[in-house]
Amino acid sequence: MGREEGLEAIKKRVSGLKLVYKKHPQKELLIALPNPNPGKAYEVEAVSPEFTSLCPLNPGQPDYATVTIRYVPDEKIIELKSLKFYLTSYRTAEVFFEDATNRILDDLVAVIKPKKMEVVADWNVRGGIAVTVRASYP
Repeated sequence: MGREEGLEAIKKRVSGLKLVYKKHPQKELLIALPNPNPGKAYEVEAVSPEFTSLCPLNPGQPDYATVTIRYVPDEKIIELKSLKFYLTSYRTAEVFFEDATNRILDDLVAVIKPKKMEVVADWNVRGGIAVTVRASYP
């Protein structure tokens, strides 16, 4: 009964998600779910091929990346609609490549506490240089 009550609360929270653009990423959008297979070692990979943020040195200029999140869950997994909204919240945030990648990792680790996680951001070419940033936990 307790698990069902918890899932109903999560369903209500997910259905009420709304993205309001702000000047900063919105960690509060992330929602954790109970891992349906906590006794198994498995890897989850989520890919966001349309990640966008703003360049802090050229305000208003967008930066684009493909963000790949790989993790081995422990007791929790990330709810995917909330992940999509969270990543989309970067669209109006001025942030350097390295900071965005590490912030995504830190926010996700804080919410789901995985056994391990890696975030890889492949940034589109800017000024003739392609950049890939990898951040991992632990």
